[in-house]
Amino acid sequence: MKLTGECFCGEIKYEINGRLRDAKSCHCSRCRKAFSSQASAYALVKPSDFKWVCGTELLTSYVGKQGFGLQFCKQCGSTLCGIYQKKVHGVTLGCINEDPELEIGHHIFVGSKASWEVIPENVPQYEEHAPDSVTAYRNLKKR
Repeated sequence: MKLTGECFCGEIKYEINGRLRDAKSCHCSRCRKAFSSQASAYALVKPSDFKWVCGTELLTSYVGKQGFGLQFCKQCGSTLCGIYQKKVHGVTLGCINEDPELEIGHHIFVGSKASWEVIPENVPQYEEHAPDSVTAYRNLKKR
């Protein structure tokens, strides 16, 4: 599967030659600020499947203490992807041009969601991180 993506102004473009996986929406206060939204919409990608096509000179990065970060367009401010140790490991779903053929699998950090946000009923929700598969059903919160 080939997907393309770009920032709001269209100056930065990328291609993905592979499938996205593990789509999630994070509702923590940090993601709300980083994505200027009620939550993030994000999916993982294999670094080897991801390629910048143009506009890399307009990329700017914010990297946290553990080596995880986000890359943005300096011109329009779009959050394009997540990085770890300088490699792209995920993309923001809002910047994908085509149907990525996946759905948000779960919502994380709903315990700190904005008070004005209403999450749809009957979607998997976790107060914090999604637990591993052994404890998933015990901690799963359905609304």
